[in-house]
Amino acid sequence: MTPDYIKTPEGYAYKYPRAAMTADAVIFGFDGYELQVLLIQRGIEPYKGRWAFPGGFMRMDETIEECAVRELHEETGLLSPYMQQLGIFSDVDRDPRGRIVTTAFYALVKMESVVGQDDAMDARWFPLSAVPALAFDHDHILRVALKRLREDLHFRPIGFELLPQKFSIPQLQRLYEALLEIHFDRRNFQKKMLATGILIELGEKDPTARHRAGTLYSFNKEQYDKMKHDGTLRLEF
Repeated sequence: MTPDYIKTPEGYAYKYPRAAMTADAVIFGFDGYELQVLLIQRGIEPYKGRWAFPGGFMRMDETIEECAVRELHEETGLLSPYMQQLGIFSDVDRDPRGRIVTTAFYALVKMESVVGQDDAMDARWFPLSAVPALAFDHDHILRVALKRLREDLHFRPIGFELLPQKFSIPQLQRLYEALLEIHFDRRNFQKKMLATGILIELGEKDPTARHRAGTLYSFNKEQYDKMKHDGTLRLEF
């Protein structure tokens, strides 16, 4: 059987075209009222001037995970959060530069300042209600990321990553309402969240409250880890 490659002093040369690999990072944040997504404005073609997710081509000496972390830092200055793989996107015409397959990752982070760097003209947080039409197939990737995020919401307390260390029940409720795009009854929401055992009442009042100050809580990570290990953590709304 004739091999589909030949060996050269530099390595292997293949007879058939090969796809290039990229990594893209879908980064979510929460400003206290709306879910936000981090975008960069492309400074080069294709789609120069359009908004997209931070990302780029994988180097020969790195994994796809390392590529995602590096590109995120190079284009936004954001230091590497823990990212989960979202999926592989390989539509034939997804990138006008050629046959390029991307692996998308997503992460939840506390919002901080970002600055466009490298080949990005700008980097900015956008509320979901104001996300512009994105470059490449990133509109599709965003829809997939939101679907995954809402599915994950039932099995882990998203607030670990998006809320401050101390928070009130109204703050937690606003987060869940922003994620799921629905409105909860305040008393019913509080009852269900407290029943999980993953919240610790701190005996402090929210100093930022405009009217009646609510009690502050923190997450009970030990209880959360135990329930997750036992398979008993499921939030039903």
